[in-house]
Amino acid sequence: MPVEMFKYERMVEEALRGVVREALGLAAAHGLPGDHHFYVTFNTGHAGVHIPGHLKARHPDEMTIVLQHQFWGLELVSDAFEVTLSFGGVSERLHIPFAAITGFADPSAKFGLQFQAGDADDGAPEAAPEPAAPDSDDDDGREGKGKVVALDAFRKK
Repeated sequence: MPVEMFKYERMVEEALRGVVREALGLAAAHGLPGDHHFYVTFNTGHAGVHIPGHLKARHPDEMTIVLQHQFWGLELVSDAFEVTLSFGGVSERLHIPFAAITGFADPSAKFGLQFQAGDADDGAPEAAPEPAAPDSDDDDGREGKGKVVALDAFRKK
């Protein structure tokens, strides 16, 4: 059996994307309890991403959305999730494949993940950015950073 059959980096990423999928599924079914909120960073140019043109123009490569108080219609569909968010007072529907996600964080749980965008076979690893700060004044003054699990230790050099 050739060693190339075991693409462990890809297996690990898929397993960890399952964590994101499950967290979003729980939020879709039950809402976000307490202080939980999610930062989801994704590659806006990834195949299957559907966002309004004005958002793509403002964020040609990457965008971070915050799921906290004002999001609607969070749904999981096969290999993606959909959510409605308000941008400048206008509700917009986003469709984001899980494979487009480069970062996920729940600051209230001090939890975060970073991913490569796109297919694991398409070349060198890309650096995943830290999630951006939310677009609100809801900073409660708590100190400390969440633990980010980087997958670089598992990647071939």
